[in-house]
Amino acid sequence: MQPNYDHPTLRKLFSGLVEQAFFVEIGVCEPRLTDYLVDLLLDFVHSDRLYRIHDAQGQKVQTVVDMIAAAEREKQGGGQADPLGVYRHIGDFALFWTGVYPEGLRRRRGVNPDQLLSYVDQGKESYARASELTDEESRPPRWLLRRLSRDFEVCAHGLGVVRRSWEEGELGSFGGSDVIY
Repeated sequence: MQPNYDHPTLRKLFSGLVEQAFFVEIGVCEPRLTDYLVDLLLDFVHSDRLYRIHDAQGQKVQTVVDMIAAAEREKQGGGQADPLGVYRHIGDFALFWTGVYPEGLRRRRGVNPDQLLSYVDQGKESYARASELTDEESRPPRWLLRRLSRDFEVCAHGLGVVRRSWEEGELGSFGGSDVIY
């Protein structure tokens, strides 16, 4: 059974911050895109969701290089997950680190095979590949995955604005004792 990280107060907080950042500050008014980004933040509240891809030995994969290998293995039919889910996760993982914690990328790159990768390029490519494995009836639909690929930098910037807002305490009616941490 998957744990439920969708706490209503946390969803309200993330929704307000994401909508403020995208609708007001950036000028991107696409509710389905912002809903996707809220879901991404909720999903990655706990680190076990960041590292949900496993290698052939069942160990958690912590690098994009190894996630790409897992995606290729899935595409070849050698794994138990679906390639769409793996490519989408790579895009989400890259977007989260690029937008929310870019300083974490510098730390992650110490002795790490990801040091030669561009998370932006890899995120865009992964969303594009995921879009090829889905259609408009899927969740998320093909157009949304294509949009995430095309506008990856805009989405990363917006997530950075969201982080700055919560760090600066600009939570408005979402702050104070209403928020459960």
